[in-house]
Amino acid sequence: MSKVTLYPAIDMRGGKCVRLIQGDYDQETVYGDSPFEMAKTFAEAGADWIHMVDLDGAKAKKPVNFEHVLRVAKELNVNVQIGGGIRTKEDVAFYLDQGVDRVILGSVAVNDPDFTKEMLAAYGGEKIAIGLDARDGYVATEGWLETSQVKAEELGKEMADFGAEVFIFTDISRDGMLSGPNVEACRSLANATGKEVIVSGGVSQLADLTEVKPYAAEGVRGVIIGKALYTNQFTLAQALSEVE
Repeated sequence: MSKVTLYPAIDMRGGKCVRLIQGDYDQETVYGDSPFEMAKTFAEAGADWIHMVDLDGAKAKKPVNFEHVLRVAKELNVNVQIGGGIRTKEDVAFYLDQGVDRVILGSVAVNDPDFTKEMLAAYGGEKIAIGLDARDGYVATEGWLETSQVKAEELGKEMADFGAEVFIFTDISRDGMLSGPNVEACRSLANATGKEVIVSGGVSQLADLTEVKPYAAEGVRGVIIGKALYTNQFTLAQALSEVE
């Protein structure tokens, strides 16, 4: 039976752990001064993966909070995936050559599909995750400030043809809202691409994880959990036992 992997999230801004509501930089809550200490807590609770997002990087279009990411990758016995501000070959190599397990290409997958295909060819679909952040089924880019004319499933199929193995699907309307994830959209994407989909956005209770579990066999094999952990809706240990 396929297993669901949990990805506790650490969103970084100004070197701190923060959460935004629907990607809005003006709606920020700071939850910790040290991304490393937060990652250590998650690793000690049993996480296999940590999902890190460089919010400053997403805005600057280049890595900014990278020292925290590299420290987690080097010092903790946990897999790390990082998104935010990764736009060039050098950015991708910078992380993957220094022990980060997976980089996430989001806006650039829409804006520069050729580059994305090149990175998939160079590193393989396990190392390059495609981040599809969608609003009403259409991919949003540039920290969700822009909505493209590209349908998430269409882009997913195109990238799968070029070797993508892992997609991260965020329903922007649910991100940071604790309103439950869009599992149906993730199932559709998994079925359309035949690849692994990680659910992102909206997880608020253990029942949301229970809802995902039956679809692991269809490819919905990961869940990113952010705000629910920081606001103590449940613990990571409880979440991990829920998906075992």
